[in-house]
Amino acid sequence: MIIDCDKAGQVDTARLSPEERHIIQKIMAWQSLSTSMAMFREKTAAALEAGWNNSGPVSKTRALSLVIDHFEKKVRYRLGTGAQPIKNSRIKNL
Repeated sequence: MIIDCDKAGQVDTARLSPEERHIIQKIMAWQSLSTSMAMFREKTAAALEAGWNNSGPVSKTRALSLVIDHFEKKVRYRLGTGAQPIKNSRIKNL
């Protein structure tokens, strides 16, 4: 899966570790379910702390940070507190 992160570039999840992909899956769900930015950030921090199957903390790599920042923009827009992410911002399944 390739995630277009606005002007920041693309992240190919095939190049990420299984732990990073697991974090992305969790926060993809929370970007739709969060009722506030604080909730989204709390869930993201909890996912990073717990890791994959409670294996322990996962460090934020540059790629993971790009995806998290992009998802935060999408949450802010959905909640009405931020600008719309760039229109070509999308997720491509390979």
